[in-house]
Amino acid sequence: MLDTSECQKPGGRGKMNFRGIRSSKFRHVYGAPAKRPHCYENIKITRNAHDSNFCATNPKFLACVVEVGGGGSFIVLPLEKMGRADYAAGKVTGHTKNVLDIKWNPFNDNIIASASEDCTVKLWYIPDGGLSKDLDDFLIELQGHRRRVMYLEWHPTAENILLSAGYDHTIIVWNIAKGHAVNIIDCHVDTIYSMSFNRNGSLLATTSKDKLIRIIDPRSGEVLRQGDCHKGTKASKVVYLGDTGRLFTTGFSKFSDRQYGIWSQNDLSEPLAMENIDSSSGVLYPFYDHDTKMVYVGGKGDGNVRYYEMIDEAPYCFYLSQFISGAPQRGFGILPKRGCDTTHCEIFRFYKLHATKDLIEPISMVVPRKSEMFQDDIYPETAAPTPSLTADEWATGKNAYPLLMSLRSGTRVRTYKPVVYKPSENAIVVSDRNNDRKFMFLSEETKPDYRPMDRRPDIPQSPQMDHRPLGADSYKNKQENNYQTALDGAKLAHEKYQKTYQNTKFQEVQRKWISGHQPGSNPRPQSPLDVDLDTIYKTNIPSGSTTVRSLTSRFGGNNMRDNKDIENEDDLRTMVEEQKSEIENLRAELSVKDRKIQHLEERLKLSQVNGNGTTSPLIGDRSILDQSPH
Repeated sequence: MLDTSECQKPGGRGKMNFRGIRSSKFRHVYGAPAKRPHCYENIKITRNAHDSNFCATNPKFLACVVEVGGGGSFIVLPLEKMGRADYAAGKVTGHTKNVLDIKWNPFNDNIIASASEDCTVKLWYIPDGGLSKDLDDFLIELQGHRRRVMYLEWHPTAENILLSAGYDHTIIVWNIAKGHAVNIIDCHVDTIYSMSFNRNGSLLATTSKDKLIRIIDPRSGEVLRQGDCHKGTKASKVVYLGDTGRLFTTGFSKFSDRQYGIWSQNDLSEPLAMENIDSSSGVLYPFYDHDTKMVYVGGKGDGNVRYYEMIDEAPYCFYLSQFISGAPQRGFGILPKRGCDTTHCEIFRFYKLHATKDLIEPISMVVPRKSEMFQDDIYPETAAPTPSLTADEWATGKNAYPLLMSLRSGTRVRTYKPVVYKPSENAIVVSDRNNDRKFMFLSEETKPDYRPMDRRPDIPQSPQMDHRPLGADSYKNKQENNYQTALDGAKLAHEKYQKTYQNTKFQEVQRKWISGHQPGSNPRPQSPLDVDLDTIYKTNIPSGSTTVRSLTSRFGGNNMRDNKDIENEDDLRTMVEEQKSEIENLRAELSVKDRKIQHLEERLKLSQVNGNGTTSPLIGDRSILDQSPH
């Protein structure tokens, strides 16, 4: 007989520790490539071997470095202008050598910075609608590097702060509004591979060819911490994980295996986690989305993009899935979150530069949801295109996190800030009138009131809705002053007219032609049409001057040839000019009357709302109206 006394029951000391599948709202995220009509074709993507992305996007434009001869240039296309690009499409052609990196200003969708092998950084203003011809007139040129400039990075919260890294092993912090360097960071002893700001822009992380990872104070240039990074000889990249205090790096092991590492900004002596990915040779580019806490890793020359979810405890990183494609990529352009389509649950969008085709392909990362409602859990408030600090405030030591905005409205928020460059001051002037109010209004949630009108309480108008900076009272007083000034001007014009055009030769000739027949001819009976026109014009324009009808009848083709009182063309021109001045006077009088009527209607409504029943102000205004010239 079988002895079962030593067998373990389920739940006993021999129970297996099975925790199941980890729960995550992003576990089923997938990549959706755009169809061919929604791609950008016929773009000669650069063949440069530099390890940058060569592409930059925002909700307005797509910019890509192109292959040209005799200098460096990049093409700028409106984001909605998909399909086959024209051979004569406008390009930015101001650099004398190859362009190595381009980045859009996060607070102005019309300004882009470019770094080149000619040792300069230039800023360009792209008008709405794109370029109609080649652009070689830059806003400002930043000169300071002794060798070619490799990478650019905008400050995430301070306006007009731009970082550039060059092959001279220095990083220059620029104030682009004034065109001068705020600081020069020269702590590196070898080629710089990448740089990344933290969430509020107070710290800068870099990787370099000496296999070290550094955390630097960008204001002073002091190295706060440094440690050994990946052991491989190829390029390594770093990206700050927002405000979590951790960094994500990609690189190669000493056996040339591709790997990623997670580091704490407080201790760079050893990584929190280090994992091998595969044995390919392409450089890996990490991209971090702070809203979803996801990291996307794409390799140069690969056809796939892996994505991971970051958490605040060990093992800190979970592999989700990957987007697989058979076409290798040369680089990526990343669209800001405010440009994503929330109606299709799009949480991230790449613009993939194909390595073997003249093609740029959009790839949307989508969370599969059946509901068409706005998904609050995957769309928290994101960074708004409004700076938290000015360049001077940041330089003095202030720190601030990005201003946030909601994506609930479903609109793709774009910035509209006209830019003017003043060569005399060597500065860029940005018109930012009511810009903050505009984005605050767009981020507000609409709360409709479905109660009947008779049941709604009388809610006074909020003062925040008046976007006029001087207030409503000052504008009301200004309107009354303008009205009084226009009324006085009309009175003076009428007096001048009465003194000038009472009994002149022009009036005599005019009365002859108004009678309906020419001098010396047989009188013709007055037609009903003439009577109606005279009645209409005399009713609507009660003045002693001639009417528009008289002008057209006098200077008709046949009447002009038969007119014997007008001896030459000079007299005719003089009469026409005088008639034009009379018409302008009539228009001025009519506009004054219209404004007076509108003013009286407003006063009447105000008296009805107050309920006092007094009409003395209206009577006084009517007396003023009676004293008007007509």
